[in-house]
Amino acid sequence: MMIRLIYASRAVNLGPADVKDILASSRRNNQKLAVTGALSLSNGIFLQCLEGERSAVNAVYHHILRDKRHTKPEVLSLEEITQRQFTSWNMGLIASTTENTVLFLKYSPTAEFDPYGMSAPALKEFFTEVMSSARWLS
Repeated sequence: MMIRLIYASRAVNLGPADVKDILASSRRNNQKLAVTGALSLSNGIFLQCLEGERSAVNAVYHHILRDKRHTKPEVLSLEEITQRQFTSWNMGLIASTTENTVLFLKYSPTAEFDPYGMSAPALKEFFTEVMSSARWLS
C-alpha cells in the first residue's frame, strides 16, 4: 500500500550548506527506498510531502524526527494513494523565491506562509500547483 504523508517542522540552526546537505541526503536515501516527494523551506518552516510504500515513508519520517535541524514536527496530512504525484522526484526543493511567494501565500491562512494552519485539501492543492508552476531548485 502506498501513502502520502505531509508534515511541517521548524528549521533550527540552518545555513545554506545544511539545505544542500538535506536535499542531497534525501535524494540518495529516498531513491534506495523508492520514496518520492517535495520539500519547501519558507519563513523558517519545512513543508514536505513524502510518497511511497507505507513502511518506507514511515522510516523516512522517523529519520527526520531524529534530525536536530527540525523542531516542532507535525503530521498535517496522511492518506492512502493509488498513484504518486512526484513520479520522477526522489526529492524536489521548492525555492523560496519572489516568484513563489504568491503561490506560498495563496494557500496559507495567514499573511506569512504557515502550513501548520493549512487544511489537508489546501496542502494537496498546494503540492499539485507547485508541480506545474513553482520554481524548483536542483
